[in-house]
Amino acid sequence: MTEYWNPQIERMPLDELNKLQEDKLRHIVHYVYQHSPFYRKKFDDNGVKPEDIKTLEDVKKLPFTYKKDLRDTYPTGMFCVPNTLLVRFHVSSGTTGKPTVVGYTKNDISEWNTSLARALTSIGVGRGDIIQVSYGYGLFTGGLGLHYGAEEVGTTVLPTSAGNTERQIELMQDLGTTVIACTPSYFLFVNETAKKEGISIKNDTKLRVGILGAEPWSEAMRARIEDQTGIKAYDVFGTSELSGPLFTECTYQDGIHIWADQFLVEVVDPETGEELKDGEQGELVITTLAKEALPLIRYKIGDLTVKKSEPCRCGRTHPRIMRIMGRVDDMLVVRGINVFPGQIESVLMNVPEVGEHFMIIVDRFNELDYMKVQIEMTDAAFSDKVNDIIKLENKVASAIKNVLNLNVKVELVEHGSLPRSMGKSKKVIDNRQL
Repeated sequence: MTEYWNPQIERMPLDELNKLQEDKLRHIVHYVYQHSPFYRKKFDDNGVKPEDIKTLEDVKKLPFTYKKDLRDTYPTGMFCVPNTLLVRFHVSSGTTGKPTVVGYTKNDISEWNTSLARALTSIGVGRGDIIQVSYGYGLFTGGLGLHYGAEEVGTTVLPTSAGNTERQIELMQDLGTTVIACTPSYFLFVNETAKKEGISIKNDTKLRVGILGAEPWSEAMRARIEDQTGIKAYDVFGTSELSGPLFTECTYQDGIHIWADQFLVEVVDPETGEELKDGEQGELVITTLAKEALPLIRYKIGDLTVKKSEPCRCGRTHPRIMRIMGRVDDMLVVRGINVFPGQIESVLMNVPEVGEHFMIIVDRFNELDYMKVQIEMTDAAFSDKVNDIIKLENKVASAIKNVLNLNVKVELVEHGSLPRSMGKSKKVIDNRQL
């Protein structure tokens, strides 16, 4: 039986939900125009006034917001409230320039917790569960976001953060962890470490649910994780600019539910900005409808996905986005062909002889691009016979070519030889940019 945190909102008829969104959209546009000098200037420069926004269709009249805007107004130039009304800051890593700073009012934190309470309830997580939060704590939003969301639904929280993996496995067993929240790559590392210690996640722990996200991962990866560990693996989505982890799939695992009373979601052509139809892949754009400190209008996330508007089988009427397929800026162009790491992963997960860890290396020689994929073999498949390795390399290269229509060099390496990550995994080395 499907459970709901707030059935009145989550199952609201579509016409009522659209009316609620329109009311909130009009309100937030007036709010930012009044309280944010940044948005007042941006709207004026684009010839749009708050009174121009009457229906959901009118959102197209509003200009996009970009991460660059947050960096250019660092630290708090886009905020709509003074610091005295804030209860928390979170800050991005700033690895590609100035970090982005997000502030939260007490109501913003409450809305964040509500979003996660709905999400966790939709995957059957609540009172009686013990959740091991293995996302990073601190300035990063992942750990604290899941922490307070889980407490909202009465789940007992084990705040392990990332790292110290042997200790995490010990606590998982001793305290009876039933849910883990972390990146897919870190969960694979946890499982790998457990196996080295003679521990089976499937048989020697009570773990039943994984809330995995913060990096792209494929359906084939999900299938392998669930088969190896016996858990149900759910995708989670959020960004530090919106509030960190916010949304998950429900138990039907058919798209991530976006709460329409809190957020307006669009999928647009990354180049033209034109809205795409349901089922067409494009860039995710989100407008916050309930945030006070840092509302964002038509924020271009940079993630590639597909939108589904029809109600889910679970009974929830809010729109869904499908699994994130990659980022606009993660796309590699090799000899004129668009390549995403997720495409490579999907191919590899259907080759039982290879493991979950791989690295894409792109080089340029004599003005021509070359791509090599290093892939770890499973322990069972490892062989010292050169002919066996060459045959397997050719098999994988052929499978990749069938998907990408691109010749790549495949190099099989020993299990455990590629670097592991406690957070987001790095899967591409593009030497053309060095």
